[in-house]
Amino acid sequence: MSKGKLTGIKRQTKYSPNHIGNDGTIYNLTAQCLRDMGYDVQDYTESEFVLSDIKDKYIFDMARDKSTIKWLKHLEDTGSVVINSAYGIENCTRGKMTRMLMDNKIPHPESIIIDCNEDPTELLEEMEANAYWIKRGDFHAIHREDVAFARSITEAREILKEFAFRGIPNAVINEHLVGDLVKFYGVADTDFFYHFYPFDLSHSKFGLEEINGAANQYPFSVDALKEACDKAGEILNIKIYGGDCVVAKDGSFKIIDFNDWPSFAPCREQAAAKIAECIDKHVQKNLK
Repeated sequence: MSKGKLTGIKRQTKYSPNHIGNDGTIYNLTAQCLRDMGYDVQDYTESEFVLSDIKDKYIFDMARDKSTIKWLKHLEDTGSVVINSAYGIENCTRGKMTRMLMDNKIPHPESIIIDCNEDPTELLEEMEANAYWIKRGDFHAIHREDVAFARSITEAREILKEFAFRGIPNAVINEHLVGDLVKFYGVADTDFFYHFYPFDLSHSKFGLEEINGAANQYPFSVDALKEACDKAGEILNIKIYGGDCVVAKDGSFKIIDFNDWPSFAPCREQAAAKIAECIDKHVQKNLK
């Protein structure tokens, strides 16, 4: 007997730079886990979903396109259960994410959000960093050039001008942190949390992990990292998440990136079952 109907939305491939296969695989594995649980899962691409004018009650998605997000927000507002929430996906765009994490005291690098046509010199001098990361603030990173490393304020100014030339309205500039780059994946309302050193596994979207280099594997509290990530997910309204942090020599860490439903590539078999568990919990809670 079917547990009910679920609508699933795959991620449009242009929003999976260098991870099209990985994103597709974690979606397919999750959908199969839900079918094994007894759900009738109907799959859609983002364009199919929007064009079909679907108004289903229970939806799980890896959406990123603005038209999909707009329709999902409307459905949430009218009673649909959507995981991840379209509002949460919007919150993971760089500018909003940075502001929300900093405002809520999540461990985060010193950062500024700036109009790409402004001169960042004075603000960067106040930051007193040795190097900087410049990231487009209005959306998720799609192209390699959406995230850039600057070794000086002069270089940061030139990158910001290039962003403005490309039509990017604003940018986030983070201080560069020295330490181990650690990638993490988590699923809210479950015990699932996975972390690894992406440089060591050659796991990369744009190859920028080379800046921090091979990990020293400084000791740190995984429990504390999970607690901070779960809190960040709650603040951003994201159930299925991933991201990156930098662990310093003293074991402290700062979250430098937080994403809605990443690829879970090194752990997708385990993750898919937990993602399905999370979705099932929220569907069943709303059926009561």
